This record gives sequence, C-alpha cells and structure tokens, in this order.
Amino acid sequence: MAKIGVQAMMLMQDFAQDGAFETLKKVSAIGYNAVEISQIPMSANVVDELDRARTELGMEMAALSVAVDLPAGRPGDTLKKDFAKIVDDANRLGSKFLRIGIMPFPALKSINAVADFAKEANEYAEQLKEHGIGLYYHNHHIEFAKFDGKYMLDIIADNSPAMGLELDVHWVQRGGHDPVRTINKYAGRAAMIHLKDYRVGEVPETAFAKLAARDAEGFRNDFRNVIEFAEVGEGNLDFPSIIAASQAAGAEYLLVEQDELYGRTVWEALQTSYDNLVAMGHSNLF
Repeated sequence: MAKIGVQAMMLMQDFAQDGAFETLKKVSAIGYNAVEISQIPMSANVVDELDRARTELGMEMAALSVAVDLPAGRPGDTLKKDFAKIVDDANRLGSKFLRIGIMPFPALKSINAVADFAKEANEYAEQLKEHGIGLYYHNHHIEFAKFDGKYMLDIIADNSPAMGLELDVHWVQRGGHDPVRTINKYAGRAAMIHLKDYRVGEVPETAFAKLAARDAEGFRNDFRNVIEFAEVGEGNLDFPSIIAASQAAGAEYLLVEQDELYGRTVWEALQTSYDNLVAMGHSNLF
C-alpha cells in the first residue's frame, strides 16, 4: 500500500529557520508521516535531526535528492563526488530511494546530450543497486518534448534501464498528457508519484488595465499564463483515479508538493491537501 507524504522542497525556509526536526514535527502534527528530502543541505547536523525525526516521530524518509553532477560552486551532494556519503546517509535514514530532480540544463541542448545524461545516470543506478538503493528520475513538462516522434522521457527511460521514474502529475498534465494513462504506461517503474494539482486561475485585474490601455499583447500574455500549481483537490486533476492508478502501478510513496503558494503559507497548503485527501477516503494512506 502506498504512503502519502510531503516533498520537502516546500519547507526549505522552515528547515533553514527552525531546523529539520522542528519542521518535521509540524509536518507530523498535520498527519503526514513520510517526507522526501529535496533542496535541503545534507549537513551532519541536518542528517542528525532527520534521524531524530525518524526515531522520535516515526517519520519515514521516503527519498533523498541527489544530482549526478553540479556546476562548480553550486552546493549539493553529487553521485560523482559524494557517492559514499550519499549511500551512508541513505542507509542511516532508512531511505531506499534516491531521486534526481531534473537533468543538468546543458543536457537539454540536444537529444544526444539527453541520452548521454541517461546513460551516465544508469551507471550510478547500477552501482546503487549493489547497496540496495534505487535511483529515480523526476519529470517536468520538458520531458514530453518529441524528438523524431519519441518523447524525451522515453529516451531517458530507454537509456537508463536500471533507473526508475518519479512521475509528477502536474507536470505530466502541463506536458499535454493524462496522468492516469502515464502512470499506467510506466507501471512497475514509478515507485514515487508527486501529488500536485493543476488549476486554471483567473485572469488578473492587471490584465484588464492593460486591455483598457490598448496593450493587447500584454493582455494576451496574462490570458495565456493562468495555469497555477494548487493544493491537492483544489484544481482540475482527478486524484481518486490518480491514486488508484498509482497503487495499481506499484507506487510506494505519494508525495504532496506545490511549487508556488500564491500568498498562502506552506502550512495552510499542506493542511488543505491533507484535508482533501482524507475527504477523498485516503486517510488510511497516511
């Protein structure tokens, strides 16, 4: 049975301000009992606090985030330079999954560069398997670009057979695909699913001011850019079907995430997603 948790990218400021343990204590108080660590510096102190949250709060560390490599000067653990540390952190925290949040931007230059990235990631996936750890790749919308009739995501998958996929249903939808059909397509390979709703927002008041000023292009830009991230159940995605498909496909973690909050606090957003998921009948997944 899959478990619903939180993607910690939403909690970066809270981790920095209050520390990992106190932040996850608030997450636990809402009702979430699993977390995916992302964009959180994995210092010795943070790892200690995550371990404390695991033992004292029962918080599962669903996955840790890694990169294959990073540009010089950019902080973060990489498989190329910090492989042993990453494995040690994962073992200590009971995390059997690692995830790559996005490919290096230079890899987007050409389809050959995409394939080269996937092949390199696959080599690390093979090495991680020896330690009982799986490596997964998280999609955005760009991976649904086509090259000679083939989606970039499939090019990544075909060139990295040892690496799984972490499907983000908002970005799947934004990429022009149906989340349920996409989850079904990759059944058995997607151990983690990001639960993030897709909302069509209102045309902003500023757009009408542009219209009154005869700024037609400005109005059209605002009109086109009304797609928003949303709390689970506050947008247009069919989450009962998404969650059923995720479970049938073998997903182990369903992780709530929202990239932008539009004036709400992260705690309000997480509470709304929790309440809506419970109302859908999924209290048993927390």
